[in-house]
Amino acid sequence: MVSDPSLSSPITVSVVSHGHGAWLPPLLDDLAQAPAGLLRRVVVTHNLPAAPLHAEGLPFELVQIHNPRPLGFGANHNQAFARADTPFFAVLNPDMRLRDPGLWPQMLVAAQQPGMGAVTATLLNPDGSVQDNQRALVTPWSLLRRRVLRQPERRVDWFSASLLLLPAAAYRVVGGFDERYHMYCEDVDLCLRLQLAGLRLARSAATAEHHAQRDSLRRWRPLLWHVHSLLRLWCGVAFWRYQMQQLTGRGQR
Repeated sequence: MVSDPSLSSPITVSVVSHGHGAWLPPLLDDLAQAPAGLLRRVVVTHNLPAAPLHAEGLPFELVQIHNPRPLGFGANHNQAFARADTPFFAVLNPDMRLRDPGLWPQMLVAAQQPGMGAVTATLLNPDGSVQDNQRALVTPWSLLRRRVLRQPERRVDWFSASLLLLPAAAYRVVGGFDERYHMYCEDVDLCLRLQLAGLRLARSAATAEHHAQRDSLRRWRPLLWHVHSLLRLWCGVAFWRYQMQQLTGRGQR
């Protein structure tokens, strides 16, 4: 357990709700358990119409954004980053439970290391099994290997944006999320661009519980977004530059 990490390096947390009203109060309660002074501001973006949350008694500033129209994943978090004046910025899904008291201290210690681009934690399913939030580069073959052949990942090239902690300077230097991705693959693209900028990815030993909703496997609109984002990723400059970097042995390993 890391005691009293540098509280001069507080965090802004960004949470985007798509009708997750029932999840938000317990999530705010979990966030309120972080060491005093570690979380300065929590920005909750209501991407769909919702009642305001109660902020009384919270040990951090709660900022609520009510979008007049829904925005994409990256656009929402970039909008929240514009409200951040802290040295660290966290992206957090609303369907999370943060029961590990060492989560934020341990992630912050890792994020403070020189050359760090993004830090994640081990995400657990409600039954305690480990989620696949750390994956190899998304290619047609890797999708076949993981989804059809059920083979484990052989390397880690990107982290899911369900939970990420980034130095604000790293987020700023790569321009945040690419808003051309409405949903899906924006975290792949962000992690590739961070590494192409010479920054590293790291996982802390902390854990968080994620009640993941695989909408792209159940509904046609998220599935279309997923396919569109995959095609954009595979046609993108970052994807091919990263591939070439790995082939020539210059990857940040």
